[in-house]
Formats: sequence, structure tokens, C-alpha cells
Amino acid sequence: MSARRDSRRPGSESSAGMRRRTGRVRDTRITLSHGSGGKAMRDLIDDVFVAEFDNPRLAGLDDQARVPLAELAGLGDRLAFTTDSYVVDPLFFPGADIGMLAVNGTVNDLAVGGARPLFLSCSVILEEGLDVDVLRRVASSMQAAAAEAGVAVVTGDTKVVPRGSADKLYINTAGIGVIREGVRLGAASIRAGDVILVNGALGDHGVAVLNARGDLALEAAIESDCQPLNGLVDALLAACPSVRCLRDATRGGVASVLNEYALASGLCLHLDETALPIREAVKGVCEILGLDPLYLANEGRLVAVVPPDEADAALAALRGHPAGREAVAVGTVEDTPEGTVVMSTVFGGDRIVDMLVGEQLPRIC
Repeated sequence: MSARRDSRRPGSESSAGMRRRTGRVRDTRITLSHGSGGKAMRDLIDDVFVAEFDNPRLAGLDDQARVPLAELAGLGDRLAFTTDSYVVDPLFFPGADIGMLAVNGTVNDLAVGGARPLFLSCSVILEEGLDVDVLRRVASSMQAAAAEAGVAVVTGDTKVVPRGSADKLYINTAGIGVIREGVRLGAASIRAGDVILVNGALGDHGVAVLNARGDLALEAAIESDCQPLNGLVDALLAACPSVRCLRDATRGGVASVLNEYALASGLCLHLDETALPIREAVKGVCEILGLDPLYLANEGRLVAVVPPDEADAALAALRGHPAGREAVAVGTVEDTPEGTVVMSTVFGGDRIVDMLVGEQLPRIC
């Protein structure tokens, strides 16, 4: 959280022996002054963000966090870097909120590349008039998610836009992690005969967000699957070191991930519809609205492709972790038809599962 006027840690001794006073927000709603770079902005950063994210790397409140290269090199041989923006509507929904989504989404993008997530940035765009208590709640949720994932928010930025120029709150998080030596994940390594695994029920997040909007008055009690996957990936790689590739199935759902795998490998990923783990409530919502659960967003689900001789060990590892207790095998990899995803349906035939065109549900992550 950039605060250039005073880079000393709140409450710490300055070079002159003076203790910097920690700022407090007096307003109940965000005003344009909270993005001005002056005292109001510093107070907001101190009171909302530093109070929650407080850690040694953030404490200086400089314009960057500094990490010794030797510390990173001791964890692996490559740096992983990712960024994502979150604009979900509504901000809070069953099972999660925009803050938890921002942390877990970035952690998971690093984890499925084989990296150990370490540090995150947090940049927020606030709309004038946003309730400060809403921002506090989001920051608290972010810190709780970061603690669960074992990462630290070490830098960030705050901007305020005039009323009507945004929708309450947008968050961008970037993350860095270190990829362990010897880990090489990528769809190009997929081979015919490989097994396709998912770690739990599909489509929960998309339906939870849709239901939280209240437009349809649905009674389905579905919560978002939002969760960190780095611990699950650690367990999987330990049990199955020859994992071909991993991807978290967010926007575009499992179908989009599998199509990306098919295009990159030039092979056919063949699904068994009867094996897909989809809750009855999610199926019901999809039938009512004409949605396909394979394209619904998830925020705590990964799609793994593993060699056939390690599939049992991989499944056992996934099921042995809290984030993968419902893991199942949902298909296999075949030679033909090349570059396609095919699903054997419950009716006995096959159908092509194409890449999603357009958007089933807007503003879900």
C-alpha cells in the first residue's frame, strides 16, 4: 500500500527516535480524498490495510517489497509470477467474497504451475461512496485467506474513482512463487492413455454467485468452492511426480481447460458424463436456465492429467487432503479425434465439447 509521505512502520521508532502515529479513518464512506495521496489516504491504508496485512515486508510502506534472491533460490530454480483482477457481483456470496476470491485465485494460479506461492500484492479501485466497513470486511477476509494459504500481502496500491465510475470495489492481486527443481508441468506433455482427474464437485461457484444476485429467487443452498489449492498440489506432486499438467477451472469451467489441453497436446480428451461430480442442485439450476455445468466457473477446482500407472496414487493423494476429498477420475486421453474434447453421454452417444463462445454468466470472478 503505497504511502510515500512516511515510509516507516506504524508504531515503530523513526530515525529521529519518534514513533509514527498510526492513522485512523474518520469517515464512514469512501471519499475522493481517500485517493488523493494525502493524510486521508494514509489513514485509510493504516487503518484498513496495514492493520490487517501487517508483516515485516509490508511494514516499511515503500513503493515496493524487497525479497533477497538467495531466499527465493533456496526454494527452487524458477520464479513464477501471475496477476489477476476481480470484479465479482455481488461482493459477498455464500461461501466466499471478493477478498477471498482475490487471494485464492492468485494463489491457485501459481500452485497449478507447480510453484510454492509466497507473496501477493493487493491493489484496490474504490468507488466514491463505498461503505468503509465493507472495505474492512473485505480486507479481513483477504488476510484470513492469505494466512490459510501461507502467503503474505507485501505491497499494494489504492485508487478512488468518482461515484458511478465503478461498481463499489475492484481488486487486482499479483503473486510470486518459486517452482521446485524438477517440476515441469505443461499440456504438451500429455500422452494417450493418461487419466483426467478433478478434485471435487463442479459448478458450485458459478451457481452460488448467480443465486446471490437474488434475481431468480432460487432456493438452492449452494456455496462457492473458493479455497486455496497449493497444499493439495503439494500432496499430489509428492505422490505422483510425473503429473503431466494442472489447471484451475475458473472462468469457462472444466470444458475450457480441457479444450486448452486438447489444442496444446493435439490429442483427444474423452470424458465420461456419468463420472462428472455435479451436485443435483447445480444440475437443477442449469436445467432451468439452460446452462451447461461444464462451462460454469469454479474457484477451488483443478483439472489434472496424470500417467495411468500413477492415477491410483494421485487419486489417493487428492482424497487425503481436505481440498480433494471428492476427487474422481472423469476421463482418459486418446489419440483421436485430434485436438478435441469428446464426452460419452448418459444416453449412450458421444458429443463434442467445444470451447465456450461468449459468456454464460458475467461478473462471476
